[in-house]
Amino acid sequence: MSQDIVADALNMIRNAKKARKETLEISKVSTLLIEIMKIMKQKGVIKKYKINTKNRSVEVTLGDFMECKAIKPRFYVKKDGIDKYVRRYLPARDMGTIVISTNKGIMSHEEVIEEGAGGSLIAYFY
Repeated sequence: MSQDIVADALNMIRNAKKARKETLEISKVSTLLIEIMKIMKQKGVIKKYKINTKNRSVEVTLGDFMECKAIKPRFYVKKDGIDKYVRRYLPARDMGTIVISTNKGIMSHEEVIEEGAGGSLIAYFY
């Protein structure tokens, strides 16, 4: 495993989906990963997740998605340049979500465009 908790967790989720598993347990957890999982739950990629504070892990029930990956390096994008990265990482304009870290918190790219903010690209899924 590498030092990037988000990339490791998204790889575990993608591999569990390919292996046709419904649930998995992620042993390394961070607050950034929990915020990303909240967005993934809103979009239906994850059905539910349960945080186990005793052994610092998360149990995840998978939903419906085709791909989820971390974006490396974490590019900084201004409010005008988000469209360029939407075309680069997502297969179609209205399909998928890019997760962006802004000074107002972790948001999906649709929320960032509404707010008119910029930020750092973290992950995408569709």
